[in-house]
Amino acid sequence: MNKEQNILVFNCGSSSLGCKVFPSGEAVNARPIFSAKAHRVGTKGSEPSFVQYQGPGVSQKIVVPLPDHRVAARHILEQIRKSGVVVNLIGHRFVHGGDIFKTAVLIDPHVMQKLEQCASLAPIHNPVTLSVIRECQETLPGQLQYAAFDTSFHASIPDYAYTYPVPKTIRKRFHFRKYGFHGLSYAYIARTAPAILGLPLDNLSMVVCHLGTGGSSVCAIRNGLSMDNSMGYSPLTGLMMSTRCGDIDPMLSLYLMVTYNVRPGDLLEMLTEKSGLLGIAGFSSDLRDIIQNVGLKEKERAELAFQMYVHRLQKYIGSYIAALGGIDALVFTDDIGVSNWLVRENACQGLNVFGVDLDREANHSASVASASLISSPTSRVKVLAMPTEEEWVVAEEGAKLTRGRVTS
Repeated sequence: MNKEQNILVFNCGSSSLGCKVFPSGEAVNARPIFSAKAHRVGTKGSEPSFVQYQGPGVSQKIVVPLPDHRVAARHILEQIRKSGVVVNLIGHRFVHGGDIFKTAVLIDPHVMQKLEQCASLAPIHNPVTLSVIRECQETLPGQLQYAAFDTSFHASIPDYAYTYPVPKTIRKRFHFRKYGFHGLSYAYIARTAPAILGLPLDNLSMVVCHLGTGGSSVCAIRNGLSMDNSMGYSPLTGLMMSTRCGDIDPMLSLYLMVTYNVRPGDLLEMLTEKSGLLGIAGFSSDLRDIIQNVGLKEKERAELAFQMYVHRLQKYIGSYIAALGGIDALVFTDDIGVSNWLVRENACQGLNVFGVDLDREANHSASVASASLISSPTSRVKVLAMPTEEEWVVAEEGAKLTRGRVTS
């Protein structure tokens, strides 16, 4: 690696595309020199899609149609070019590496084929990440790229938590097990939250809620290691999400296929793209839109959608607190987790029995740009709202991969 290089990191959410450019010498600088986030990518909502940019001489919000992630990536790459920022290496958050990828990897034609084999494991994440990789190959031909995987952090989940209660022959043949997701985000929280909280990593138990505008999950973490995650073999299960159903009775799928001859592809589309908040509220998949319409007669399903979202979040928080035998900290992160005081307030209601006591004033005034302690001084459990930095973790992985290698 050159002494100085800039690492561009793309982070594909189900309805967003984030990017940050980090300067890297011996270690990755945590402060990006350029950042962008495309919102409402390919979604139905009451507000238009847009991209927010921050960089040298750039601080603007551009409202632009974003029908898919590849278009969003093209728009972002053009703005990076106009800003004059030089890119030496491109990293990608890749949601599901299955049994094939356990660590970050440089992308060559052989690796690309293997990544394509993983596309169906996360049908609303992996394919769009592949499309962004292809856009980078076309726009910046010859530029070195790599992938870092969300599933890697969850390798520490114990067998009794990751094993599905189905016949062993099925588990072995199809590699069915819980993999867990949002691992790059949880890795960042596990590394940085202890110092913010003033608590030692050793013997520290946390429940972390990664609440995004598209996907969301909850993770039980002990001593910096993942013990369980609300997502499973795929990112479809767990919490109610923007367009994903989360936990449902599997018999519903079988019933639709057998009784009404619903095709597997149509069923997958329904459960991943037409369910969740969108399936209940009807008018939007964005929780921010839904909250704005709670109480309005013409949007009466908004309140039901919000209540369902919070109810399922509370269930996972409570179950993981019990599984860990109590916790020292409860952390809310990602877009909704950091910016939405109402979600945090409702999620913490009833958790007093576990020692969680929210400071309402601190919760209302919590910063969206930095970590905020929002528990009361007498709370046995510290409650924290803090931004995550998946991109920084990806950049670190890239720096390790290319150390000693010339990439300019």
